[in-house]
Amino acid sequence: MKPQSAKAKGRLLQKWFRDVLITVLGLNESDLESRPMGSQGEDIIIGNESRARFPYSTECKNQEAVNVWKAYDQAKMNSGPYEPLLIIKRNRSIPLAIVDAKHFVELVRKSNEQ
Repeated sequence: MKPQSAKAKGRLLQKWFRDVLITVLGLNESDLESRPMGSQGEDIIIGNESRARFPYSTECKNQEAVNVWKAYDQAKMNSGPYEPLLIIKRNRSIPLAIVDAKHFVELVRKSNEQ
């Protein structure tokens, strides 16, 4: 696959996830931006208003063969004070979200308390 095509696939996943955040969580569209391909940092730039409701730093990988550990390390490197979140997808599959297992269990615990 040409690098340009690979970047286009990655950009589509970033924009898809950005749209999911807007639609499902009702986040402000102007507060979320898909980072240009090849730029350093998290893949979806989140403003302060949306960050209060979605405290994650997102890394998106749209590849047939993802080195999950390397991709998650990249997400951790770019996360700063926020929880790293890895979104992965390959052709003709549903996207998956990967977070730290302890963080996931904590989310379940909090949802059970409500």
